[in-house]
Amino acid sequence: MYGQTKMESPNIVIIEADDLGFGDLSCYGATAIQTSGMDRLANEGLRFTDAYCTAATSTPSRYSLLTGMYPWSNPQAKILPGNAALIIDTHRITLPKMMRSAGYVTGAVGKWHLGLGDGAVDWNQPIYPGAKEVGYDYSFIQAATNDRVPCIFIENGKGVGLSADDPLYVNYRMNFPGEPTGKDNPKLLRMHPSVGHGGSIVNGVPRIGFQKGGKAAQWRDEDMAELFLEKAKHFLQENQNRPFFLYYGLHQPHVPRVPNERFVGKSGMGPRGDVILEADWCVEEFLKELDRLNLTDNTLVILTSDNGPVLDDGYQDQAEELVGSHKPAGPYRGWKTMRYAGGTCIPFIVRWPGVVEPGVSDAFVCQMDLLASLASLVGQSYPDRTDSQNTLQTFLGKNRKGRNELVIEGMLDYAYRQGDWVMIPPYPGENRTYELYNIRKDPEQKNDLSESEPKVLRRMMMRFEELKRETGKKTNF
Repeated sequence: MYGQTKMESPNIVIIEADDLGFGDLSCYGATAIQTSGMDRLANEGLRFTDAYCTAATSTPSRYSLLTGMYPWSNPQAKILPGNAALIIDTHRITLPKMMRSAGYVTGAVGKWHLGLGDGAVDWNQPIYPGAKEVGYDYSFIQAATNDRVPCIFIENGKGVGLSADDPLYVNYRMNFPGEPTGKDNPKLLRMHPSVGHGGSIVNGVPRIGFQKGGKAAQWRDEDMAELFLEKAKHFLQENQNRPFFLYYGLHQPHVPRVPNERFVGKSGMGPRGDVILEADWCVEEFLKELDRLNLTDNTLVILTSDNGPVLDDGYQDQAEELVGSHKPAGPYRGWKTMRYAGGTCIPFIVRWPGVVEPGVSDAFVCQMDLLASLASLVGQSYPDRTDSQNTLQTFLGKNRKGRNELVIEGMLDYAYRQGDWVMIPPYPGENRTYELYNIRKDPEQKNDLSESEPKVLRRMMMRFEELKRETGKKTNF
């Protein structure tokens, strides 16, 4: 007999996609693409329509989810190169540490991008500190993003497939002598950059940064999705008889978008659409494995994305030309990197059969609150001050209170949400005055009410400055 008996505290799985937009799922209104796997979660769970990450870029958003802290409290919480040091203080509480203290076995599979080691990593030796030191018992990850070196997998702190006779070297300042780059060798490329991405060539694709050696360990982009899926399924199989927490980081639809051959051309929207279908298939297969192991009823699954969508993100893959009527950000203004809602309002679905009633919630929630909320669920406390709020009852659909305010980070700038209002401070070279929008009535953020609602604006300006002090803002933007 497989599976566990019903427990008071469920297994918990967070599936986080990379650059998947609010409007990229058919359960969120997309018609040009059908996402049956993700739709299954929506049909069987609670779909949130006003859910946010803290930042419109990967590293700071993931930092908040894992630590429960605003990214502005850590100046290193910014888009990292692939050889950056671990940016999480290993002495602080994290989501997996909290789950482990509750008796859960913890695992991380897929996208990482939070730094590894001390900034001077020898990739051919055990990497310390890493996923284990922030709370994961098991990890199979990529160091950063698909378009950044090193293009290898790391399992439990060790590079997979590396050998002493072909060691791996990584540099983000200069190339290694004799190594071809995308910038100087366009004839060697099967995918060409639109901007940047002129570094080392791996699998015919130019990347950011330079690497040498480790040829046998280099990944093949077409195989990444299924490999991560198999590792995630194996984690379920290995731990089906004890409570587990799994962070499953999908690498799609981040660039370079290189789907497995069986998904090529399936979406009609080019590689970006194809890798969304591939990601959806991964979700569907993962849910089937929960079914097979009789774990579905006792597993809380959360599906979300690290930030909003982007079309051209550095490669000539026709994402802009083939998008057609599809709206990756749904009704919202803005994209990845932007402080407007399209950069941070993301898909967020919670399924826990028998506990979470299927439906739709318009409650204002944030990924950063998973730490405090899940701690409440499993009966844990922690001494560290965090910015995470306990909104468990909202996540479970028992009320629609959510949170009242949130600071949202774009690319070196911020917006501040309070209730239905969004305030955007002025920034040099862009908006020269404050902007104010009612996001509920005006999701496209077209109607600036800063002049007609001076009292609301002043209240938010004062509270925004107060929040900077209360939360220990350290960034200089």
